[in-house]
Amino acid sequence: MAVTIATAPQFRKEQKVSFIGGTGTIKSYQPEAEGWSYLVEMEMEQEPEMGRIGYETTILLTQVDMSLRKDSCFPELASA
Repeated sequence: MAVTIATAPQFRKEQKVSFIGGTGTIKSYQPEAEGWSYLVEMEMEQEPEMGRIGYETTILLTQVDMSLRKDSCFPELASA
């Protein structure tokens, strides 16, 4: 079975994005049935009083869950 991709990904690797849970950097992406999914490494915030469980958190988000950060290294996509 062949997969046909109708649109190009909106975001690129190493691009800074923001989402409801915070901000992060795109580490990879892959086509899905209705768009693209992105593996996003969240930025480290100030250490909470209870300490950290791990060094970083990586989450899987869809294209509609994210927006381009204003300080992104790809300003030409900010208006996209």
